[in-house]
Amino acid sequence: MELTTFWFILLGVLWTGYFFLEGFDFGVGMLLHPLGRTEVDRRVLVNTIGPVWDGNEVWLLTAGGATFAAFPNWYATLFSGFYLALFLILVALILRCVAFEFRGKVDSDTWRRRWDLAIAFGSWVPAVLWGVAFANIVAGVPINAKGDYTGTLLTLLNPFGLLGGVVTASLFLLHGAHFVALKTEGPIHDRARTAATRIAPVTIVSGAVFLIWNQAARGPAWAWAPVLVAAVALVASAAANRLDRDGWAFVATGIAIAAAVLALFGSLFPNVMPSTTDPAFNLTVHNASSTAYTLRVMSWVAVVMTPVVLAYQAWSYWVFRKRISTDHIPPVRVPSRV
Repeated sequence: MELTTFWFILLGVLWTGYFFLEGFDFGVGMLLHPLGRTEVDRRVLVNTIGPVWDGNEVWLLTAGGATFAAFPNWYATLFSGFYLALFLILVALILRCVAFEFRGKVDSDTWRRRWDLAIAFGSWVPAVLWGVAFANIVAGVPINAKGDYTGTLLTLLNPFGLLGGVVTASLFLLHGAHFVALKTEGPIHDRARTAATRIAPVTIVSGAVFLIWNQAARGPAWAWAPVLVAAVALVASAAANRLDRDGWAFVATGIAIAAAVLALFGSLFPNVMPSTTDPAFNLTVHNASSTAYTLRVMSWVAVVMTPVVLAYQAWSYWVFRKRISTDHIPPVRVPSRV
């Protein structure tokens, strides 16, 4: 296997990990108000992802860094052409991070409500825009002979791109609802299962239309297999939720995410960013990649470090594996001012 192909596959794995892990904590943030009817309820929801949300974001940093190092021409075109969309995602992520840290710093309901709104905003915006961005990457955007993006933000807001945003938002909502059901007890658990039941039809229908549209337009024959897997997994998640099998429901949406990423990357290869201006201007794994020496050094680093990162994250999830409820939430204690 060529190193360019290896790094394309590894990027697919990194994005799968990011969408699987960050997807459910986006979902929790998006469901913060629908499921959290009281301040204590919302503290339970925040605490379900409190020990892990920042670690989940490491996958985004790794994916971005790997793209820069392995495919610098792709990185340059993507981050310059999608600058405004990616800037909005970055602002939302920063606001979300600050909100997690600041919401408990002042003993005021108004203070906490404002930061809770920031958590919701910082979860909804990336959940939608990542879908819009990836849909356009796969479908292609106007790129000239120099590799420069020649469109605007409105170019990205096409029917296929907007449908991609609906798919990722609804999928993360469903994934997050299953995670909340898996991690909580009592009324919040019941509300999460009810929310998952209502979200599932939207996710299944929009996801099926999006993947079939993409596959029919540009996907290779073998990529119908992951499309089918994604569809079956989403239906299975809905069935598991009805049977109160929270763990299996969560695993099923995770499989759907992995299968969807595989289908999208499969339809993209060997391109990394197709040009709708002229196919001759397509960015591919060959003309957008770094030198062979750079890829070789990076490959050894990835082989050594990836298992370490996976082991550490697996251990952290194991440590914080137990369910929580409102009974586990102590009274708010705000440090007194000096």
